[in-house]
Amino acid sequence: MIVTQRYIDELTYRIIGCAIEVHRILGPGLLESVYEKCFLIELAHKGLSCKKQQRIVTDYKGTPIDTELRYDVLVENLIITELKSSDGIHPVYLAILKTYMRLLEKPKGILINFNCTHIFKEGQKTIVNEYYAALPKE
Repeated sequence: MIVTQRYIDELTYRIIGCAIEVHRILGPGLLESVYEKCFLIELAHKGLSCKKQQRIVTDYKGTPIDTELRYDVLVENLIITELKSSDGIHPVYLAILKTYMRLLEKPKGILINFNCTHIFKEGQKTIVNEYYAALPKE
């Protein structure tokens, strides 16, 4: 399969749909770990493959470095999804997500904050980078 921007955008829609379903059932105010477990179940129900809490290894001047950083969920080996349950989407969360995307060479990231009224309106932010821009549109 050839990965395109369109495919990644459609996948994004499905991922956000999973987050909306989890939020619809649980509502705001729980721990991030609870949302993560339910989000993983929802992704599996939709037939999406994912990895969770994997360590990020990077290269520094030719030497592999175990950064001891962990992303929350990697969906279809393409989209990094960071989950939060906080009082808003803070700029530092987006900076961390961008760094994870760069270190893992992934084209898109989604930040989802479950501590909100509506996931689609205020509880999520998607970002793309140069890896996304380099993909064919269709």
